[in-house]
Amino acid sequence: MRAEGLARRFGDLDAVAGIDLEVEPGEIYGFLGPNGAGKSTVVRMLTTLLAPTAGRAWVGGVDVVERPGDVRFLIGVALQEAGLDKKMTGREVLVTQGRLFGLTRAEIDRRIDELSPILDMPALDRLVGTYSGGMARRLDVAAGLVHNPKVLFLDEPTTGLDPPGRVRVWEEVRRLNEEVGMTLFLTTQYLEEADELADRVGIIDAGKLVAEGTPADLKRSIGVDVITAHIDGDAAAAMDALAGIEGASSVDQFGSEVRVSATNGGRLLSPVALALNRAGVSVRELAMRTPTLDDVFLDVTGHHLKAGAT
Repeated sequence: MRAEGLARRFGDLDAVAGIDLEVEPGEIYGFLGPNGAGKSTVVRMLTTLLAPTAGRAWVGGVDVVERPGDVRFLIGVALQEAGLDKKMTGREVLVTQGRLFGLTRAEIDRRIDELSPILDMPALDRLVGTYSGGMARRLDVAAGLVHNPKVLFLDEPTTGLDPPGRVRVWEEVRRLNEEVGMTLFLTTQYLEEADELADRVGIIDAGKLVAEGTPADLKRSIGVDVITAHIDGDAAAAMDALAGIEGASSVDQFGSEVRVSATNGGRLLSPVALALNRAGVSVRELAMRTPTLDDVFLDVTGHHLKAGAT
């Protein structure tokens, strides 16, 4: 899968501002960002549901604009808003999806059995209109998998799921990747989901790809340890107090939060506390932890990633 200068404009809004992507066959690629960042718009272009304003993209080596019909037979899609007929039963939804892709009834029944870990099997013969949001979400993911697609697009697949449902989807994603070698393009606003599942992560913010790499490499770019000091009062005074502190690889300020990155945070924690105290800086909280993807997001965008934010 590849995109070059992919862009989409809605009136005066650049929803996607010319991004380049390359996803290797058999890779799980996590597309991480808050709501409104452009994740779903990218997915809709890659899955032929929305024409790009500029740029080109290929899925399975097929141009998404020039040959959209061929692309649709290569892919499976579970969008953020499940497009399920509420007047059909869950089983009818899966059977219809399988028939559209040329599967026999025996093949469909086998696939339903294989997908049972993520389905609510007792509910399959009930109308979709009676499903809870989580049940409908899992059915939609299963529908995108019925025909064993070459590439599977999952647009925030676990939004609205309870923790057990989220774990079941994660397990199925891993199984498909490991046993079948399926390529997965996963958009998410959940840091732990990207960290848990993705071979590589692309971070999108305001329509731009701002960072890309393996979760480990992205976190390593911040430093081995992160010390955070939440300041009551003048954060600039804290920055002055910590400027040039020995052993710190970087000192950054984000609002009332001052962050010190270091290769050995344990040794630096006490000197940081002492330096702030000597400068008369009031510290509400001082803590040390290993870097997270949220630290990466903060580093490249200047703000935290908050799931559910608009």
